[in-house]
Amino acid sequence: MFTGIIEEIGRIEKIESASDAIVLTIKAKKVLEDVHLGDSIAVNGVCLTVTSFTGQLFTVDVMPESIKATSLKDLTKGSPVNLERAMAANGRFGGHFVSGHVDGVGKIIKKQPVGNAVYYEIELAEELTETLILKGSITVDGVSLTIFGLEATKVVISIIPHTLSETVLGFKGAGDIVNIECDMLGKYVKKLISGQQHNKQSSISKAFLEENGF
Repeated sequence: MFTGIIEEIGRIEKIESASDAIVLTIKAKKVLEDVHLGDSIAVNGVCLTVTSFTGQLFTVDVMPESIKATSLKDLTKGSPVNLERAMAANGRFGGHFVSGHVDGVGKIIKKQPVGNAVYYEIELAEELTETLILKGSITVDGVSLTIFGLEATKVVISIIPHTLSETVLGFKGAGDIVNIECDMLGKYVKKLISGQQHNKQSSISKAFLEENGF
């Protein structure tokens, strides 16, 4: 489990092919301070397992499904990546619950400065926006963000200068692909509603949830 609060920007040092999978070697510092074999580290929002490490590098295996379903396949040597260690039980919880299981990818279609922030418009599949709400949470490349605009196939987020400078989103613009993880609560609610039609005895419906403040 993660929070969506990025700890540092790492750099891809090496990409090796291994059958249908790839092995990433990533240069980092902070996330290696207390690392152990088998630890989980989110790389651009994708939960991956540490398979080896040194004082400045660690390696992770990326399985075929993760390659197909995320933007990790677009990484090259030198690419910056967002890094976050799994949430510590005794730590502060500053973002929202992030699983590191990416739901799909989105495409940045517009990047516009507004005051001291930058607005990003991201195009994504309607099946993803169905689990989102205005002022709700979304994870973009592992970053916990608030939704400021929402349409059938588009979401708008506002990023402050600190987030721009401390995450890879500051390097990205129109045409770039980003990993999207929808809010966990929204996905559970959608599952309950869609499953209700197959369970006639259930009292949970969209109308019921709306009447009770959901």
